Amino acid sequence: MASELIRLDLTHISVEQLRMEPVDRVLQCFIRNMSAPPSPLIENYLLEAGFWHVATIGRGCKLEPKLISALIERWRPKTHTFHLPCGECTITLEDVHLQLGLPVDGYVVTGSTQSADWGAICYERLGVIPDRIKRGRIKMGWLRDTFPEPDDDSTELELIRYARAYILQIIGGYLMPDLSRNLVHLRWLLKLVDFRAAGELNWGSTVLATLYREMCEATVSNKAKIRGCLSLLQSWTRYRLPFLRPRVNHPHKFPLITRWNHSASYVGIPTSLEDIRLLLDQRLEAQFEWTPYEDPAVRAVISDEFLQNPNMWHVKVPMVTYATVEMHQSDRVLRQIGFQQSILVTLEKLDDEHEIDLRLLNTDWPRYWSNYIKIWENWYDYIPTREPIIVPELACVPEYMPWFRIHGKPYLLSE
Repeated sequence: MASELIRLDLTHISVEQLRMEPVDRVLQCFIRNMSAPPSPLIENYLLEAGFWHVATIGRGCKLEPKLISALIERWRPKTHTFHLPCGECTITLEDVHLQLGLPVDGYVVTGSTQSADWGAICYERLGVIPDRIKRGRIKMGWLRDTFPEPDDDSTELELIRYARAYILQIIGGYLMPDLSRNLVHLRWLLKLVDFRAAGELNWGSTVLATLYREMCEATVSNKAKIRGCLSLLQSWTRYRLPFLRPRVNHPHKFPLITRWNHSASYVGIPTSLEDIRLLLDQRLEAQFEWTPYEDPAVRAVISDEFLQNPNMWHVKVPMVTYATVEMHQSDRVLRQIGFQQSILVTLEKLDDEHEIDLRLLNTDWPRYWSNYIKIWENWYDYIPTREPIIVPELACVPEYMPWFRIHGKPYLLSE
């Protein structure tokens, strides 16, 4: 069982830290903040498409590559969880919903892109064709320059095209950025034909599945870059690890991730990779915050519409988006949703699925992943068994932590 929980250790970056001369790899991280807030003229379109809340967060975010690199050293591809002294924990659909304000209940974002005429699609959806389309991707700078902010004289068609371009910049800038740092794929534009239909899609699981895939790939020691929604990973960490949290004087605001878009004090916060590692080993068992959203100050800024269906956060189902499929392992982190954690022996194996990517150009993805999509569509059948926490001391069954210390990897700096 130990080899199961910590599989791929021979190539995992954490192995480097136990050698005589450890390599302090700091991943190259990227985010492209929006140059301006969304125009009020397109608010209704963004609301209809499910992107209004997330459109308000893309300014002022700064990534901390050393913090992100230290977390990736703790990420285990097999379980999709961080292995820490306090046990297993992870980013869940609840975090995506409350931190980003994206919908997490809806249809899978997928489709077939075979034989797509990207130039024709751009002209039909945006009214203009870029000078260069590279394997279905266009430049973010072109979008920004081609679609200046609309004014009161803009026609409805111009507003719709601007809203589509703005959403593409959100996706390519900070939700699912490309490693090129300046390209966004037009497959997302295919989903923005009708904003009402776009609003029925599960953009939250799309972002989370993409981030999971990127974190899994970044655990390989020779990787130098990481993409995905790293602002979500960073904000998740700050809400749960008070000893790595900068001090911010601004009150909480929804979406919750916007709390960190203001000036903050980093006095007393470690800045070196070595110090961050050391604190993770020393303080996490006692100081990890399992349910930060239960804080009354946080709960007060979350509207009721985001709390109507918490069962959706708890499901153990595969998250599918085009070539990517990743398991949402909620049953391994029940303490994060307020339930008692037990020992889990059975693991989902998606090793072969990790080898699949968009280079399979002519693949009909809805058909390819039809079994997994069917599971997602019947998510209410996949809510794990949950037992309430009676007293804090019994947040996990008594056997869990001794089992995890043997079979997991709670400490990075020792065997």
